[in-house]
Amino acid sequence: MVVSVSAVVLLTVIVFLLVRKGGLKASHAVVSALLGFYLASSSAAPSIRQLSTRIASLISDVKL
Repeated sequence: MVVSVSAVVLLTVIVFLLVRKGGLKASHAVVSALLGFYLASSSAAPSIRQLSTRIASLISDVKL
């Protein structure tokens, strides 16, 4: 669960910065958020969750 909350916070910060500095329009951000909600309720949600968990695991295993 910690990974999910961290990912949500990170993605929120990225979208906020893109809206403020990167020229992303607020309407595009809203459409992206709606897409996320629809994907979360689709049959692809478990696969997406599994993929994001694996990527987070790979990143956490990287030693600098």
